[in-house]
Amino acid sequence: MITVAQALSGVLDLLTPLSTEVIPLAQAAGRTLAQDAIAKREQPPFASSAMDGYAVISADLHTGAKLQVIGEAAAGTAFQGSITSGQCTRIFTGAPVPAGADRILIQEDTTRDGDQITVSDNIDPKSYIRPAGGDFTVGARISAPRVLRASDVALLASMNIAEVTVTRKPQIALVATGDELVMPGEDPKASQIISSNNFGLKALVEAHGAVGRILPIARDTEASLAGVMELAASADLIVTLGGASVGDHDLVSKVTGLDLSFYKVAMRPGKPLMAGKFGDTPMLGLPGNPVSSMVCGQIFLIPAINAMLGLGKAALPREVASLGRDLSQNGPRSHFMRAELAVVDGVQTCTPFQRQDSSLLSVLSRANCLMVRDPLEPAKKAGASVEFIRI
Repeated sequence: MITVAQALSGVLDLLTPLSTEVIPLAQAAGRTLAQDAIAKREQPPFASSAMDGYAVISADLHTGAKLQVIGEAAAGTAFQGSITSGQCTRIFTGAPVPAGADRILIQEDTTRDGDQITVSDNIDPKSYIRPAGGDFTVGARISAPRVLRASDVALLASMNIAEVTVTRKPQIALVATGDELVMPGEDPKASQIISSNNFGLKALVEAHGAVGRILPIARDTEASLAGVMELAASADLIVTLGGASVGDHDLVSKVTGLDLSFYKVAMRPGKPLMAGKFGDTPMLGLPGNPVSSMVCGQIFLIPAINAMLGLGKAALPREVASLGRDLSQNGPRSHFMRAELAVVDGVQTCTPFQRQDSSLLSVLSRANCLMVRDPLEPAKKAGASVEFIRI
């Protein structure tokens, strides 16, 4: 068996960034920017008022001074003239500052009588003018690669960018195998179970920027599996679920003619993992056990998606927390324990569940992280530092 790090390296070696496409900005949230976006306009494009009040000349301001209101400026409507000493214009937040003005006198610091204002005492000393280009200037850029968040989309819009170049979404074919499986909603026989891995992994990959394609269940015959694999061949990555263990009914390697990169990983859960190429298409063979499949999806499939999106080739980040309960010595394989991360008495605490059987989806559903234990790691007491991966 190889280590988890060696297996992940083997998976990532099979993958390269995908091609790009140009999409409308309205569709860009969650997509991976593949080409730097460069501002076509500065923001703000003019000196603008940060408050409601009056555009004035600073030298005119003293307690009791009276200024003549000669016009008004609102957002989207500029005052066309300029002001001179003794004059001011009514102005609203976001409006262009008129020529000649160098300060905004907030409305709370004045009294108005018709077209005249009187300056109050103890006025706010701030200028309340946002300079042109104070946020960004023409030529400012958002650098790729980057997964675009809502705030990024807002910034791109203000840069006057209507379209962006992104990496196309990886197409991931999900192939569940086995006579024992039926789809949700069907009427299973006494010896059958509901196929869950394919639905869970579809949700997982689509939460991380890919498209999951659930293919028909491949039955335990060469003809059935060959037919489903033919449907999968156009994908960017094929993920088989089950059929990776040694046994008379395991047909995946035989039918696919997989150019194997590795088989079996020293991890728990997820030992019967394999990867290679089906023709020219990268393929990852996950265990059929539901929790094993989902844990391996976190550890291997998410980094694989990141690699195809051009986000680099790296393991998921690990964080450190305080252990929530005593643990005995770990076994010879890396153990990814389903755990709950919470703040306990002001301390970020990671507490693995007592039940760690790899068939327990109800436990996985309650978990919000995987606590990572190295092979043969010594026993640990509650309060010790442990590493975890958020899920």
